[in-house]
Amino acid sequence: MNRRPAHEPSRQFPQPQRLWDDAAHHAPSLGCPTCLERDRCGGVHTDAGILDCHDLCTCADKAKCDMVCRFNLSLFVARMREVKGLGFNNAPRTHANGVPKIPLVVPFVDHRYGRAAILDEPVVAISLYELVNMATGKVHVGSRAELAARFLIPDGAQIVVSGVGKDGPIERWWELTDRGSILAALRHLGVTLVTTPNYSVLTDVPRTDNLHAMKRILLAWTEMAAAGLPAALHLNGRTEHDYSRWGDLIAGRPEIEVVAFEFATGCGRGERIDWHVAQLCALARRVGRPLSIIVRGGGRKLDVLRQHFAQVNLIETEAFARTIRRRRAYLTEAGRLKWAKFATPVGAPIDDLFAHNVSLVRAAYEAPRHPALASRSLPGRPRRAAHANDESVEPRLLRELDLPGEAGGVAAQPQRVVATAKS
Repeated sequence: MNRRPAHEPSRQFPQPQRLWDDAAHHAPSLGCPTCLERDRCGGVHTDAGILDCHDLCTCADKAKCDMVCRFNLSLFVARMREVKGLGFNNAPRTHANGVPKIPLVVPFVDHRYGRAAILDEPVVAISLYELVNMATGKVHVGSRAELAARFLIPDGAQIVVSGVGKDGPIERWWELTDRGSILAALRHLGVTLVTTPNYSVLTDVPRTDNLHAMKRILLAWTEMAAAGLPAALHLNGRTEHDYSRWGDLIAGRPEIEVVAFEFATGCGRGERIDWHVAQLCALARRVGRPLSIIVRGGGRKLDVLRQHFAQVNLIETEAFARTIRRRRAYLTEAGRLKWAKFATPVGAPIDDLFAHNVSLVRAAYEAPRHPALASRSLPGRPRRAAHANDESVEPRLLRELDLPGEAGGVAAQPQRVVATAKS
């Protein structure tokens, strides 16, 4: 077995769910009452058998620990200075920028590769880290026309910029020294909404690392809002107390009108998704005023969230990801969304497939909740993908809404077909 580097935790938790915090079922750890951060942290309540969260720093060489951890004091002090402490109260106040009206489902477009046509959608979502060059700190485009050409989307589409990403790009965002100019450029582009970077709140690290990440999220939001951008505050939390802190903050700052959440990774696992949904709903009640939320992943929980939030929007990433892997959406007789392999001719663009998947995924979320109706509910007139030369291409929905077996149909020219690898 390979040994982990000296600056990374060496303790292994083969059952990571034992680190899930749950104050309703577990007592606080014995070391929490004497902790300096107890009021801000709220303590940890896990089944992991730890004295306190400092047990989670098991680096062989603590002087090289790269977490926000008191065992590496010089780095800890530097990280505290960069966020001016772990409290929320000293974060700058700003003004409200309004809540944009966008549809329930917003398709995500990651890039233009494999496509030749414009996706005819009035609202699309793109990644902050594909819009900004994270090496140079410059925006890749200077106009709406360039933006439309880069992602093959309509020039007049509303743009939602998602700050969800892997740790590398979001850490690089924090390192950029001229974020103000970048945000000014995004405002010049007419961005409709931007969500803050989702700095990780992990379960296997000391709580000071979590609190530091949460403070960075708040500071990133204040920068975006101060630049005049409608911004969604990303809610990352490990404990019920974290959500309570977020709720108190939002209740006291009416300028925070939209929040964001990401279910696509750990928060969407198994029964843990229900815990996070319950915390979000409790937060909405705690705020006590209309609050909007935009989510990535967790589409099956939209109905629950809509009972507690004034507006709920889903950045829908699956249609794009499945299209790239040559999968075609269909609805079963029970109204469930399924995916079938769909080989395409060599070199053929995937615009028809993408437009079809976007339309059908939207239909699945917008259809009535009764299964018999959902399997037969057609969306409105399907949107078309317009070629760059202004020719139109129909998504070719045909009969697949009622005949799911047709979804894996044979391509028009099977002799020129290549099958992709299994996803």
